[in-house]
Amino acid sequence: MTVESSARHERVLDPIERLSEVLFGLIMVLSFTRSIDIASAGREDVREVLIGAIGCNLAWGIVDAVMYLMTILLERGRGLRIARAVRASEDPARGRTLIADALPEPLDEIFGTAALESARTRIGELANLDERPRLTGRDWRGAFSVFLLVFLSTFPVVVPFLFVKPLQQHYSLAGADALELTMYVSNGVAIAMLYLSGHLLGRHAGFGPVRTGLVMAAIGFVLVGITIALGG
Repeated sequence: MTVESSARHERVLDPIERLSEVLFGLIMVLSFTRSIDIASAGREDVREVLIGAIGCNLAWGIVDAVMYLMTILLERGRGLRIARAVRASEDPARGRTLIADALPEPLDEIFGTAALESARTRIGELANLDERPRLTGRDWRGAFSVFLLVFLSTFPVVVPFLFVKPLQQHYSLAGADALELTMYVSNGVAIAMLYLSGHLLGRHAGFGPVRTGLVMAAIGFVLVGITIALGG
């Protein structure tokens, strides 16, 4: 048997996971674009910024996907450890305690003795347990989904930098002026996406969506400021 999430046919990523990945990706790409020195930026710098920002998106998408898989392995390993401990315990009360301690709040207080005993009995009746946690195809699809979410959701923040050169040619703007205008547009897109992600997250979690959206946008810029101040 493989210890997996309770619903095999549920979505690869739940709404909170999806929105969290978007928020993390936006904060990372913002920390990159906000660190640009507009005063000293030239045409070659803009090209480097564009390449660097896209590279940042790709790198963070890969890192986040790897961390997603590592988290699954750790959680699954913990589940196997608890299951083995329950099976090895000769004291039924101890087995029920192990299961209750593994439940998140407030489920640990909701499930009574009968439900915990039923779970303990079912764990004891399992034919076998995996020796070590394993990744399934669903997990790899989830990791790929994380990568796509981070990259595609942050790409709109980078797109305005594609128009620096056309702005210079069309409106006869200096390089620094065109880049500064592009920065404003990019930041506006990022703020809008931070707010929208927070709004949806708040609505899903049962919080005030408008307030949550505003808080997320504010937190994002605070974290970006801290990242830049620390040399990130």
